[in-house]
Amino acid sequence: MHGGLFSEDGVTLDDIRKISRNRQPPDSGPMCDLLWSDPQPQDGRSVSKRGVSCQFGPDVTKRFLEQNKLQYIVRSHEVKSEGYEVAHSGKCITVFSAPNYCDQMGNKGAYIHLRGSDLKPEFHQFTAVPHPNVKPMAYANTLMQLGMM
Repeated sequence: MHGGLFSEDGVTLDDIRKISRNRQPPDSGPMCDLLWSDPQPQDGRSVSKRGVSCQFGPDVTKRFLEQNKLQYIVRSHEVKSEGYEVAHSGKCITVFSAPNYCDQMGNKGAYIHLRGSDLKPEFHQFTAVPHPNVKPMAYANTLMQLGMM
């Protein structure tokens, strides 16, 4: 998922599969939560620092995983200084693959490799590289000339 878990308990994998995704994201509901919710260290739910969706605690993660017979969730919607973070007793993993986000955060990027029959997570970190010496939009201008944009 991009964001995280839900504003209400009881959401199943079947509920997630039924979400109509070919549309603008709504301001509330399961699709909104999948996109914008974030984990928090304390149990329960709280108002999101983003102004939409919610923050969810380890107890919310545990109930969702038990109900849906899952081992953990993997999400990506939050800068992490090391490129990833494992929270909620190893049950909520955040992986952020954009190093030095917006050319100013100084964070590492990471990706996750799930190995073996137990799908044990293996994390790989990397740092940003210098930008090529190309004027902004230079690639887009070429694509426009070719009629691709």
